[in-house]
Amino acid sequence: MEDNRIVDLYWQRNEDAIAETASKYGKYLHSIAYQILSNTQDTEECVNDTYTGAWNTIPPHRPSILSTFLGKITRRISIDLWRRHSAEKRGGGEMSLVMDELEDCISAPSDVETVIEQQEMVRIIGEFLDALPVTERRVFLRRYWYMDSIADIASDFDFTESKTASMLHRIRSKLREKLESEDYL
Repeated sequence: MEDNRIVDLYWQRNEDAIAETASKYGKYLHSIAYQILSNTQDTEECVNDTYTGAWNTIPPHRPSILSTFLGKITRRISIDLWRRHSAEKRGGGEMSLVMDELEDCISAPSDVETVIEQQEMVRIIGEFLDALPVTERRVFLRRYWYMDSIADIASDFDFTESKTASMLHRIRSKLREKLESEDYL
């Protein structure tokens, strides 16, 4: 079913919208959540919460790209659950590694002023990513948006793990320089 038709079902408050969403995007959403949580039961919970989130958000919001809209909901819910679990006990997995790698570039907000500054930082990061060559941008997003392992990224791009890790290190260094030049570090 076409995305605009699925969105129309949400607007009509037709429960078939959830079934159609699950049919078309279920595997994609599971992939996002599992990369963050590495737990099947938690992944299932997050994907189900995504459907509820979409139901509660559409309407009034009408997403232009349904897959991106759903992916953002899943990612946010999964990261929130990961944070709750890691607050209880510090766990391993890709999420911990990814957060450790980005720690030098991006810090957590502590007040309203910091949140406003981070909105500007998001704009700067977006411009930074737009300026990267396509392959570097895709590798960066696979690692830091989708939380893919270096081994998986290397395999998909036909790189060595060493080359992939090195590329990510160089991109993080460039990002850090960009943020420092804009006085965001």
